Amino acid sequence: MSIDLEALYLDLHRHPELSFQETRTAGVVTRVLDKLGIEFEEGIGKTGVAAVLHNGEGPTVWLRADMDGLPVEERTGLEYASTARGIDPAGQDVPVMHACGHDMHVTALLGALERLRATRNEWSGTVVAVFQPAEEYGAGSQAMIADGVLDRFPRPDIVLGQHVTPLPAGVVGVRSGTQMAASDGLTVTLLGRGGHGSRPHATIDPVVMAAATVMRLQTIVSREVDPRDVAVVTVGSIHAGLKNNIIPAEARLELSLRYPDDQARARVMAKVERIVRAEADASGAEAPPVISIQHTLPPTINDADATARLTAAFERTFGEGTVVDPGMFTGSEDVSWFARDSGAPLVFWFFGGVDPDAYAAAVAADTVEKDIPTNHSPFYAPVLHPTIERGVANLVVAAREFLG
Repeated sequence: MSIDLEALYLDLHRHPELSFQETRTAGVVTRVLDKLGIEFEEGIGKTGVAAVLHNGEGPTVWLRADMDGLPVEERTGLEYASTARGIDPAGQDVPVMHACGHDMHVTALLGALERLRATRNEWSGTVVAVFQPAEEYGAGSQAMIADGVLDRFPRPDIVLGQHVTPLPAGVVGVRSGTQMAASDGLTVTLLGRGGHGSRPHATIDPVVMAAATVMRLQTIVSREVDPRDVAVVTVGSIHAGLKNNIIPAEARLELSLRYPDDQARARVMAKVERIVRAEADASGAEAPPVISIQHTLPPTINDADATARLTAAFERTFGEGTVVDPGMFTGSEDVSWFARDSGAPLVFWFFGGVDPDAYAAAVAADTVEKDIPTNHSPFYAPVLHPTIERGVANLVVAAREFLG
């Protein structure tokens, strides 16, 4: 069988699914694996798939791709743009888009498996391909681990993964040490006293409380973190009230926090809690706010020796200047749980998905942030070629470097 990777990618892009709902995507994956003659198990961690390619004695290499889409309405204008919709955890009907490139990750991993299977006379060992759900919730890898993926499959000697990003197609970005930040997702519920909009004096207005809290939270990074350090405090969602003449009883904030290490995490979390509680007190709240952690992601830390080895392999294969240090990304990933829980080293890299000429023009005009859509944007879509081919080649080169 020869996989039509472009057709596969277009199909996945047209049919994104939300986290832990990737049943169609998993079905596409398993059909391809079945045609390739590669053994697999499905339904791991609800919708995850793991495949094993045995080829004699040697190391075990894990290759990971995430599968879920995002509640974003696609606005790329592409012929193959998604028009899919889904039901989010709150029961709301929402648009769904592969705004983070996970469709490219799945395509590249299936293509890499096909190529590794076809070249089994050139390597030895075991490849475990992990198609993971719910990366966008930061929960899919732990769900697969809780379902026994580390016990039911050969344990890794190394964990490898990649992410398409707004770099020129053909460029790989990788660095030793902290590649991506640690992250927490928080829900803050501010408790007031509801009442009629005409009688605000008889209420404790959680909308005003929320507004003050949002503004004060912005001072953590600007006034309480050393400018030489990295921290992000984002309030990505605020919900309160249903009608203009009713002061609600509560308001809810959804926060995303980012930091490079556990020490910075402890400091930022303490500052967030202090501000939230202080603003509630300043508003005369009769009950303390409720702060709950929805997810915690560790920093994505690349093993120094393995990263140096893989960087050299990429440069040998693709040429000098094709590998860059992208710096630490303040985005976060849950891939490292596989490495942390198994005790294996990790290398996680980025690969470009932007037309090189368009990228060069944006750099020359100093309009990269304006003209080059980034992940999670409704306009984000990697160019098909050579992004697909390089995504496949990256994984093959990486796997072969650590196999026998």
